[in-house]
Amino acid sequence: MSSKPENDSGDGGISGVVGEKIATPGKGSISHDEVENRLSSNLDEEHRKRLEASARLEHPLAGLTTEELSRRGEEYCAKHSITAEDDVRAFRLGAVIAGNYNQYDAIDGLTADERSALEREITHKWSNPAMLYAVIVICSLCAAVQGMDETVVNGAQFFYKDFFGIGDDNSQRDAWLLGLTNSAPYICCAFLGCWLTEPMNKKFGRRGSVFISCLISAAACFWQAFTNTWWHMFIARFALGLGIGPKSATTPMFAAECSPPKLRGALVMQWQMWTAFGIMMGYVADLAFYHVPDLSGIIGLNWRLMMGSAMIPAVFVCFLVYFTPESPRWYLTKDRHMDAYKSICQLRFTKVQAARDLFYMDTLLQIEKETMNIGQSKIKEILTIRRNRNAALASEIVMFLQQFCGVNAIAYYSTNIFIDSGFGEQAALAASLGFGVVNFLFALPAFYTIDTFGRRNLLLTTFPLMALFLFFTGFSFYIPEQSTAHVACIALGIYLYGVVYSPGEGPVPFTYSAEAYPLYIRPIGMSLATATTWLFNAVISLTWPSMVQSWTEAGAFSWYAAWNLAGWVMVLLFVPETKEKTLEELDAVFDVPLRSTMRYGIAQVLYFWNHHIFRRNVAPPRPPTSADALEYVRERFEEEKQHDPTARV
Repeated sequence: MSSKPENDSGDGGISGVVGEKIATPGKGSISHDEVENRLSSNLDEEHRKRLEASARLEHPLAGLTTEELSRRGEEYCAKHSITAEDDVRAFRLGAVIAGNYNQYDAIDGLTADERSALEREITHKWSNPAMLYAVIVICSLCAAVQGMDETVVNGAQFFYKDFFGIGDDNSQRDAWLLGLTNSAPYICCAFLGCWLTEPMNKKFGRRGSVFISCLISAAACFWQAFTNTWWHMFIARFALGLGIGPKSATTPMFAAECSPPKLRGALVMQWQMWTAFGIMMGYVADLAFYHVPDLSGIIGLNWRLMMGSAMIPAVFVCFLVYFTPESPRWYLTKDRHMDAYKSICQLRFTKVQAARDLFYMDTLLQIEKETMNIGQSKIKEILTIRRNRNAALASEIVMFLQQFCGVNAIAYYSTNIFIDSGFGEQAALAASLGFGVVNFLFALPAFYTIDTFGRRNLLLTTFPLMALFLFFTGFSFYIPEQSTAHVACIALGIYLYGVVYSPGEGPVPFTYSAEAYPLYIRPIGMSLATATTWLFNAVISLTWPSMVQSWTEAGAFSWYAAWNLAGWVMVLLFVPETKEKTLEELDAVFDVPLRSTMRYGIAQVLYFWNHHIFRRNVAPPRPPTSADALEYVRERFEEEKQHDPTARV
């Protein structure tokens, strides 16, 4: 049995179609070769080379014979001192399989076990070595640390705000100080913690960064339990951000770089799913310690235990993380190819699979280096190179919207929201736990949908529903308080919001950001992405108490409902699909003119109305890839020539 190519040239790649005719409405047909000839003297040289290299990323081994591929596999081994006969054989066969779109039926030399393993990649994509799942377990524990760090404060603040003297519900000063204390970790993440990701990953690798960040998180959680003033709590929670920032950026990258393409979305989204589990456990801790009495000389033991409990999963991660392999892609950035090979061998069933993936990974990375001007500032790389700029724009949109969709206003303040709606204190904590359970359970379907339905489609489906349920929740506060419907509708609106958030804007942003950037700027890209999400997380944490005072709950919920509608438009126009592509092949997805992505979004809306509403038999629009870049340059060149015969592209 053989697999269908994930990326064949018939789906938009340049490879394999050079010389064929392109039909251009109103302009006849023109071959790619003719386009190249006509543009060669007018294109900026660097731009032209970037287009060519980006096109090769569609499938860089296309057109090579079996003998040439086999020889390249041997050359890779010779270059990187891989000398064992069994390993050289694996690279010879792996290179041939990589060059034939994983179609292995006609390839001689494979054993029965190797053929079986290659077939199971397609028929049983969840069948993977235990070590791959061990990496995902570590990443999941990191996520649970994150979730507990975020939500134990939900119940604890109800007690410590009075203990710290900032609990007056009618005081603007107290509202701002409570928001400032709660937002301290996220302020640190946005301005300091996340920006430690790149140097920490460069120095210590993915595993080392996870270890250090979890150690900091554990120490900071312990510290929070011993604070006695609001500013002391602020300092302890600010230090917590030094752990949250690098951990939140590194963990999704670690999972993405170890996962096979067809399963990458489902495995990387474990970050969000187990963050939701940690959020739920934070609510559990709040309820569990609610009735703990003070002991002699200890005031506020219940909230101190709540705040300190989040250290427990962080300690487990510190003990376990070095039992897993390092990211093979990280080893490649250090030119440690033998270490990369040993690592990926632990993440795949056979050496042939490991050699295939490592060889293809390295081939794509070499072309990626040709495509990008490695010598300049990495921030400049993001801003000036179209492939990186488009990835940054899409990543920033989904990360910003993960906060301004309003979820953390509920996650951090749900206890106060439920109390304001008429619940008692313990009932409000139980209702918050209910939201945590909903958030976790409805993240489970994303296991399947994120790699089948796709990242983009999940967002486009759930944003309008999130807006609807936030409007419903906000307007429910207008129901008379003495009516049972007042409490019931508020709780229902919040729970329904959790149902649609959890499989959509919950798992997608970190998964998307972890895969959007090319390897050489991935740490700085994830730093930017996570800094964005934590910055706006801090804004929500800081402003929600005073927003409720000024606008009432109805106005505050409606504000975030409106942002969900704006988010739908931004995703439609600027966020391309990334499912089932290798991390390097995504260069072909992002290296297209932004106007092509916008045109595709508008075409999708028209297709939806024509096909699903008016029931017309119309063809769906084709997502743009780098193959369209050449056509775009040709169109732009001809448009410019009509106005100025001396124009240069």
